[in-house]
Amino acid sequence: MRVDMRIVSAAAIVLLLLSLADARQSPKPSSLDDLRFLIGEWEGVGGGGRGSGKGLFSFAFDLQNKVIVRRNYAEYPPTDGRPAVRHDDLIVIYLDRASNQILANYFDSEGQQINYKVTPSSDHEAVTFLSEASASQPRYRLSYKKLKDGTLSGKFEIAPPGQLDAFKTYLEWTARKK
Repeated sequence: MRVDMRIVSAAAIVLLLLSLADARQSPKPSSLDDLRFLIGEWEGVGGGGRGSGKGLFSFAFDLQNKVIVRRNYAEYPPTDGRPAVRHDDLIVIYLDRASNQILANYFDSEGQQINYKVTPSSDHEAVTFLSEASASQPRYRLSYKKLKDGTLSGKFEIAPPGQLDAFKTYLEWTARKK
């Protein structure tokens, strides 16, 4: 049985083109390296719902680079008869292998806990943490963006229950690496 080499070559080219098209359509695997711009210790100042405050936060790889841990504290001075306030929180960021998504769990000194889906920008200089939508609970959005001068801007927004994308800014800040 003689095989026509032209047919074999054409079939190989078609298979190659199909595999290249499939590779272009497959999403790029998520990686914690997409958040590397956050790594370090940051000193921040900002304002919003609690008034003007300042604080320190850090992002660091942990557990042999399997998670990123953000530790944060912010201090707000007394205002209009309200005492000074200190807020502490912790975020553990990880790659969920089952979904190939970056997820995060937030905990704070006020007893709140938030689960986030984390979406880095394609240029790896911004990231958005977005909580699940709920008809009975507020929705939260936390974002960071690296600015040209090396500082980091941040924003925490809240949408009322049932109003999925009606976000209002609660806090905004800028931070400089220590």
